[in-house]
Amino acid sequence: MNPHLQYYQIGDTASFSKTISEYDCYAFAGITGDFYGVHVNEEHARKTRFKTRIAHGAMLIGFLGTLMGRMADKAPPPGAVSYRYDVKFKAPVFFGDTITFRLDLVEKREERSECVFDATCSNQRGEVVAGGQTILKVLKAE
Repeated sequence: MNPHLQYYQIGDTASFSKTISEYDCYAFAGITGDFYGVHVNEEHARKTRFKTRIAHGAMLIGFLGTLMGRMADKAPPPGAVSYRYDVKFKAPVFFGDTITFRLDLVEKREERSECVFDATCSNQRGEVVAGGQTILKVLKAE
C-alpha cells in the first residue's frame, strides 16, 4: 500500500470558473496548431450546426488538468501525476460562456495507488458541457 494515499479522502474536491474568450481559443489554436474552422473561422462555423465558433474540447481537458495539478500537489514527494482522462463532450462551449471545472474524489484504488475523480465542466446555466472521470496516480517513494 502507498502511504501517500492517506493525503486523499473520498469527497475531496477542487474547482474554479473561467469565462472562455475569443483570445483563449486563438491562443490555444496557436499553441496546438488546431486551426479547425469551427474554432477560428466564423464564416465556416456559421455553416455548422453550432452557427458560430466554439471552444476546443481539448482546451477544456487542459483546464481539468489545472485541477489535477492542484490535487497532485497534495501528495509529498515523489508526488502524484495525471494518469488518465476519460471525458465526453456533451454540449458546445461558446465564446463568453463561463465554465465551472470541478473534480470530486469518488474512489481510491489502494492496490494501484490511484485516485479516481468525477470530472465535470458546467456552463453558467448549469448545463454539463463535458464530463467523465480522471485518474491521479500517487507515486511511491523508491
